[in-house]
Amino acid sequence: MERVKVGEVFHFFGKIGVAAIRLTDGALAVGDTIQIQGPTTNLTQRVETMQIEHAAVTRADAGQEVGVKVSEHVRERDLVFKVLPA
Repeated sequence: MERVKVGEVFHFFGKIGVAAIRLTDGALAVGDTIQIQGPTTNLTQRVETMQIEHAAVTRADAGQEVGVKVSEHVRERDLVFKVLPA
């Protein structure tokens, strides 16, 4: 499985299960498969919804901050990778 770093988690909203991700190294789009990894985190899932400032978007580029619904608890400073199709 090949992957490329796109950013990191800077906040987690536990009640709604949303990771706030700062895109530092690449773009992200709805439909991409991401992997979030940290000392106690290892989550792989598809990006189903993504928002910027509470507005739904389908794509975001490096330098932007997005909210992504996640299926598990993630932590600040966890790294976010985009899984590249084989």
